Amino acid sequence: MEQLCLLFSLNPKQQEQKNKTMKTRLISVFLFATLFSICSIAQVDQSNEVAVIEHLGKYIPLDLKFANEKSDSVSLRQLINKPTILSFVYFDCPGLCSPLLEGVGSVIQKTDLVLGKDYQVITISFNFRDTPEKAKLKKDRFVEKYSKGKGDGWIFLTTDSANIFKITHATGFLTKAVGLDFVHPSAIIAISPQGMITRYLYGITFMPIDFKMAIIEANKEQPRPTIQRILMLCYSYDQTNQRFALDVTKIAGILIVFFLLVFIVVYLLKPKKKNQNK
Repeated sequence: MEQLCLLFSLNPKQQEQKNKTMKTRLISVFLFATLFSICSIAQVDQSNEVAVIEHLGKYIPLDLKFANEKSDSVSLRQLINKPTILSFVYFDCPGLCSPLLEGVGSVIQKTDLVLGKDYQVITISFNFRDTPEKAKLKKDRFVEKYSKGKGDGWIFLTTDSANIFKITHATGFLTKAVGLDFVHPSAIIAISPQGMITRYLYGITFMPIDFKMAIIEANKEQPRPTIQRILMLCYSYDQTNQRFALDVTKIAGILIVFFLLVFIVVYLLKPKKKNQNK
């Protein structure tokens, strides 16, 4: 009763101040809800077993040992002395791997940068069963077709399961074994000469300008996010059909965030328009 009397006893100025306070609290609630929704979407995306979790600005473990297509034992520290495009595949893959390598080969042909001089490509198998012999067969198939006679600039590597785990988790490239096959994302990663992760490019085809800029940024050690990462929030991997498909849950979360932001903007601007009309 006392609070009700106090409410009626407020003069217009006090009432306006009270309204502003309530408005501020309401906006704070909506902002908190928006932030919570964004975090929820991010957690859903990062909790996937098959995903790319970007580690921009982080360094990969350069001392990991691999076998190249000649069966030589090499470390990433020995190999990475220039901007490097890192790709992960496995050699018996029936799905995304060959189209990904075709996409890398195609953009190599289209860019004006010189493979082996301005940059290099390192393809690592994430299947511990793959051998240097398989790596050589895969390299011969793609390098002969796409390397412009610069085959030494495209290196194929294999290693054991422990090193596979370390390099894929260091780059945020998460896969899932299903029988003898794997479910996995499709992306390439730009690495600086010092081993810094500077950019991710998603999909199986790549724009020459994006590819070139990724190499230039890697050379300067300038991490850059990509708009494709935002688009990937709307997709998840369909294990049955072995392809990326729209994720309704993620899209619904994004729409909720969008409409919350629209509501807040309208709520903030509406009083201003009324005051202008007065």
